[in-house]
Amino acid sequence: MLEVAVFVITLVLSVIAFVLYLYPSSKNPSKVPGLDPVTKTDGNLGDLAEQGSLHEFLLYLHKRYGPIASFWWGPQYVVSIANDALFKEHHGVFDRPPYLFEMFKPFFGAKSITYANGDEWKSRRQMYDKCLTHNAVKKYYTDFQEIANNIVKTWEATSEDEHIPVTQFMMGFALKAVLSALFGEHMKADKNVLEFKQHYDMVWNILESSLKAPISEDGWKTVVEGRNKLFVIAEEMVKQRKLDPPKHGEELLLDLLIDLTDDVDVQNADALAYVVAGFHTTGYMLSWCLYYLTTHEEIQEKVYEEIKTVLNGEDVDHTNIGELVYLRQVIDETFRCAVIGPWAARFQHFDSELGGYTIPKDTPVIHALGVACKDENVFPSPDKFDPDRFSSENKKGRPHLAFSPFGFAGKRVCPGTHFAYAEGTVALVTMLRKFKIKKVEGLVIKPVHGLVTHPSDEIWITISKR
Repeated sequence: MLEVAVFVITLVLSVIAFVLYLYPSSKNPSKVPGLDPVTKTDGNLGDLAEQGSLHEFLLYLHKRYGPIASFWWGPQYVVSIANDALFKEHHGVFDRPPYLFEMFKPFFGAKSITYANGDEWKSRRQMYDKCLTHNAVKKYYTDFQEIANNIVKTWEATSEDEHIPVTQFMMGFALKAVLSALFGEHMKADKNVLEFKQHYDMVWNILESSLKAPISEDGWKTVVEGRNKLFVIAEEMVKQRKLDPPKHGEELLLDLLIDLTDDVDVQNADALAYVVAGFHTTGYMLSWCLYYLTTHEEIQEKVYEEIKTVLNGEDVDHTNIGELVYLRQVIDETFRCAVIGPWAARFQHFDSELGGYTIPKDTPVIHALGVACKDENVFPSPDKFDPDRFSSENKKGRPHLAFSPFGFAGKRVCPGTHFAYAEGTVALVTMLRKFKIKKVEGLVIKPVHGLVTHPSDEIWITISKR
C-alpha cells in the first residue's frame, strides 16, 4: 500500500512538474500588464503567429492591455509601448537589443553597425552621418533625377492599355538610387543593381519568414551563400572606389567606410546595412503611395496641380522641395496609413522606470510605431487615406511622436530621413507630372507586415500621358 502511495505521489509531482514546464509561472519580472508565456521555450510566439505578424500582434496586445504591455518573445521577457507620452519617456535610449534582431545576424554579420551599441556605435554613426545630412543630400538630386527620367522613358514607350508593375519599378528605383548615391558610378550599371537585388531578395524573404517560423537548415545555407555573394559585390565597390577616389568634398558613404577601417568584414557589413535601410523603406513607400493615388483620383489631381504650379516645369532640388507642401502630406500619410515601418526596439543595461512601472535591466522595449499610427484617438478613422491630416492646421495640438515613421530614439533615429524624402519626392514628381495613373480593374492589395510593410501582390497600373 505504501508503495502504491509513493507511486501516486511521484506520478502527481511529475505531472505538476510537466505542467509547470509547459505553462510557466505567471509571475512576470515586472508589473507591466500583459500575456503570460505559453511555454518556457516559445513564450507567446504562437500567439504572434496566430495574429499573422508582429505588428498585428502588437495591435491585439495594446488593444487588450493598453499603451504599455508585456509578452514573451520565446524565453525573453519584452515590454511594448505605443503612445506619445511613453515614447517621450524613452526618447533618450539608443541601444538596440541584439536578441530581437539575432535572426538577421547571419545576413548582416556580427560586426554590423546593426549590432553595435555604446561608444562603438556612436563613433561609427557619427562618421557615416556626414553623407546623409540635409546639406549632404543636395548632391544626390541629380542621381535621383537621372534614374527617375529613365523610368519615365520606359513608361512612355508603353501603350495605354499595358499593365505596369509598380512595385518592381519602385524597388528598382530606390535600390539604384541608394547604390549609386552612396557607393558611386560603379553601382549605376543595371547589371550590378540586378545582381545585387537577385541575391538580396532571395535572402530577405527567408529572413522575414523567421518572424513566424524557424528557418530550416537549407534556408540558413541559402542565407549565408546569398550574404557572401552580396559581400563580394561590396568588396568590388571598395576596390573600384580606391582606383578612382573622390575629390575633397565629394566623399560618399563608401569613402567614409574606407577611411573608418581596413576591416573588410566591417566595411561589407555596414555597406550592406545602409543599402538595406536606404532602399527598403523608400521603395515600398513609393509603391504604396502610387497605389493610394490610383484609388483616390481627386488627391492625385491635387498633387499634379501643385507640381505644375510650384515647379513650372523645373526639376525638384533642395531649393524648392519644401514648397511641395501637399505632396509632403501625401508622403507622410502613406507612411502612416500603410504602416511602412511598424516597430523599433531599444533597451538599457540597468533597471529603469517607464509608464510608472519598473523595467528590469536588459529588457527589450519595443516601440510600437505602427500601433501609434493607427490610434483612433489621435488619427480618427485611422485606416482612411487622408493627406489633410498633415496640414499645418490639423497638426496643431497633435502629439508630436505619435507619428514617427523613422523612429525617434535620440541619435539612433533613422539617418536616412532627408535622403528618403528627397528621392521619394523626385520620383513622384517626375512620374506624376507626365502620367495619370490608374489601377488595373479588380486589383485587391493587402498589407503584409514584416520589418517593412509591403503589398500582398504586385501593384499593376495603367497610365495615360498628361
